[in-house]
Parts: sequence; C-alpha cells; structure tokens
Amino acid sequence: MAQLKVQQLRGLVGLKQNQRDTLRTLGLKRIGDVVVKEDRPEIRGMVNTVRHLVTVEEVE
Repeated sequence: MAQLKVQQLRGLVGLKQNQRDTLRTLGLKRIGDVVVKEDRPEIRGMVNTVRHLVTVEEVE
C-alpha cells in the first residue's frame, strides 16, 4: 500500500483548536517535522483539514 510523507510548513500560532489537534494526531509538533503515514481515507481527511499548513508527497 502507498504511503504519504507529510511535512509541517507553518506554526500553530493563531490556529483553531481542531487544526492544532489534527496536527498533533498526525504526529507533527513543530515546523519542519516529517511523518510517513499509510495512505488511508482517515489520514487523507486529516491532511485535508490542515492542507494549508503541510505538504504531502506519495512515497512507495
């Protein structure tokens, strides 16, 4: 199954609480953090919630 590489580009200051919680659930804590997650609908939904704060790449 494909995987997604998610990198946080922006900070948490001034964000809504649900966006902060979503970043924390993804495992991102600070600018520049990178996590690799399975490509599942739940992860896609979380990434969509914070799409303006992260970059996403597909990884094999």
